[in-house]
Amino acid sequence: MNTLQLVAISVGNTRTHIAAATGTVLADPKSMSNIDLGAIIQAILAARESLNPDSPRPILIASNNDTLADQLGSALTDQLSESMYRVGDDLPIPIQVDLAPETITGSDRLLNAVAAFDVLQQACVVVDAGTAVTVDFIDGKGTFHGGAIAPGARMQLAALHKHTDALPDVDLAAPDTEVFGRSTAEAMLRGVNLGIRGLVRTTVEQYAEHYGAFPTIIATGGDADLLFRGDEFVDRVVPDLTLLGIALAGREAMATASDDGDTA
Repeated sequence: MNTLQLVAISVGNTRTHIAAATGTVLADPKSMSNIDLGAIIQAILAARESLNPDSPRPILIASNNDTLADQLGSALTDQLSESMYRVGDDLPIPIQVDLAPETITGSDRLLNAVAAFDVLQQACVVVDAGTAVTVDFIDGKGTFHGGAIAPGARMQLAALHKHTDALPDVDLAAPDTEVFGRSTAEAMLRGVNLGIRGLVRTTVEQYAEHYGAFPTIIATGGDADLLFRGDEFVDRVVPDLTLLGIALAGREAMATASDDGDTA
């Protein structure tokens, strides 16, 4: 079987992530603000051009933001002859779930689970730190059990500013190393940072008690490195886990098509 090459696109609420993939190897992943649709399209075209033109170069889109994903799909259809697929609609996400699939909105949580279990082959928790923070459990057989969702760090800071008269508008950054926040801004950063870390720790401890073993913890998402850098509770940070999940969904679809005798 030929190694599948594709362009993986994960459309989030505030940012879009793009990478060319050969098999499950991601090349030059990019994260771009959703504000500039033209720049996103150019990055997708550049990723496609980096792949071998003598083989198919399908485009796989996973979305938590269907409005933007639809705009991207329409714009790319006008420019490219490559096949485009929506992961979760045109292509299944190759994972078992221990809950009704229709109760899960978006595809990133499941794709993260696919990628994490493919790498670890054991029970694990995926913490995705972006616009929201999700903490999801995958058991030792690779079954997704769901988890917890909370506001992300930037959303929390924005809400503190918006809903009070005195608290400032603070950009997300790592708090300083002082035990006490010695300014209002530092106190806000410490509160958000420690609150998210505490959420993860408490939630994972509950999962471990329920499961009867302590799972490996992987953090991903745009704010994962900032929030969990040096955190001994988190085993590893993998920034592009969703894109890897998209590549794995493509690989599984290719294998299924080959088994069915479809060589297209």
